[in-house]
Amino acid sequence: MTTRPTGDDLPTVFRRADLGGDQKLDLMEFTLVLEELGLSWTRSETQDRFEKADTNLDGFISYEEFRAIMETQGWAGGPVADGPVAHA
Repeated sequence: MTTRPTGDDLPTVFRRADLGGDQKLDLMEFTLVLEELGLSWTRSETQDRFEKADTNLDGFISYEEFRAIMETQGWAGGPVADGPVAHA
């Protein structure tokens, strides 16, 4: 069974997936979050979506890029959340 996060849940999902704590997801972290959400994409589909989500081509997915890819999958309804973490 898949768990569909709402817009308010996405920062939490992103933080849990961000194992490095650097506010960005590499391909492995992205794959882990997909598995946690119950998305069963093939390795090729995951790679393809990762590359499409990485709009600034830095090799990572920021929270904004993550939110955008989740929205394209219909998984991020509701108001825009502030983001994963606020650092002072």
